[in-house]
Amino acid sequence: MAPGSDIEQIHTPVLLKETLELLNVRSGGVYVDGTLGLGGHSSSILKRSAPDGKVFAFEWDETAIELARARLSPYKDRLQIIRRNFAEISEGLNEEGVTGVDGLLVDVGLSSLQLDKGDRGFSFQRDEILDMRMDNRRKLTAQSILATCSQRELADIFFYYGEERQARPIASAIVESRVSEPVRTTKQLVTIVARAVPKRFHPGRIHVATKVFQALRIAVNTELENLAKILDDGVAYLKPGARFCVISFHSLEDRVVKAKFKSNKDLNVLTSKPIMASSEEITANKRSRSARLRVAEKKENKTRRDI
Repeated sequence: MAPGSDIEQIHTPVLLKETLELLNVRSGGVYVDGTLGLGGHSSSILKRSAPDGKVFAFEWDETAIELARARLSPYKDRLQIIRRNFAEISEGLNEEGVTGVDGLLVDVGLSSLQLDKGDRGFSFQRDEILDMRMDNRRKLTAQSILATCSQRELADIFFYYGEERQARPIASAIVESRVSEPVRTTKQLVTIVARAVPKRFHPGRIHVATKVFQALRIAVNTELENLAKILDDGVAYLKPGARFCVISFHSLEDRVVKAKFKSNKDLNVLTSKPIMASSEEITANKRSRSARLRVAEKKENKTRRDI
């Protein structure tokens, strides 16, 4: 798919203006985009850091890489795409010989490509195989979790990763259903969840299966563990005064970011509360309504004065 095609129509980076300003992007800087996706944030960082700024972009979704590479071809001399999850920031940057960066951005959200154009079962809007792997090199799938986990394990996944209050009856229904037929598709799972949750407990603002799908995706891709790891490891690569920006989309992620920023003695937290999308942005892009941006800055080195 070439630049200028429907990539632009399905991908709108959230909190772009706020992120660029707080990331403090400047000409000649070296930046890390921990989640390349379709390249929305990377493209803007490359434009603002012209003519000689560089971006090292991490992405483990092969399809996203192919599309982003085409879209960002005008910047190929200043862009290095690394096919790794952002949790592997140390391995990726060390391989590239990068020891310090002027800014680090991580957008933890699911990309529009995966939701709208994918076929891996991320969305319940279409009937697809329950895969949910962001990286097809991984072995664990949503289908295998539903097939092999015990009732208690499933309930824990739904409760802790989806904050689903009806986790136990949903898990029970899945275990009962898989006796006669494996749960392989999104349509099957939605039907099971909808029947397992009493009508009076169906949420009004979101689909009844939303939290279950979120929980499975997080479990398949070890998302919270990966987020915690880059929050720990990424700080070492920040130059003094460099900014660390993280965009999260639900409370589980946001709590991890808040706690890690606060506990790291090498960081000054710049956002006491997360920055949210404006009403104008939410109107233009509904997916931005749950986006939350937190920013921290690497402390300046202090040299000890000789006595």
